[in-house]
Amino acid sequence: MALFAVVWRYTDDTALLDEVRPLHREYLGDMVQRGVVRQAGPFGDGSGGLLVYDVADEHELQKWIAEDPFSVRGVVVESRSWPWTPVVGPLAG
Repeated sequence: MALFAVVWRYTDDTALLDEVRPLHREYLGDMVQRGVVRQAGPFGDGSGGLLVYDVADEHELQKWIAEDPFSVRGVVVESRSWPWTPVVGPLAG
């Protein structure tokens, strides 16, 4: 398995964001239970969020991202991801 850091930029449509957020959090909760999402949360200014996925490869990462309600419903307007190797802290191997 490999860790990936994912940064999202959200739509400016705050009504859509508020509407979809409960579905997104439910989805993330399931992903945490499965061990797929290790950390996730929004930026303080509400413009986007950071997620850390633990997946086999980029293909699997894109599958999980595509199925997230934020992606399905158009909340995410930009997504960037990088393989990530933490060297200190609880996720460091």
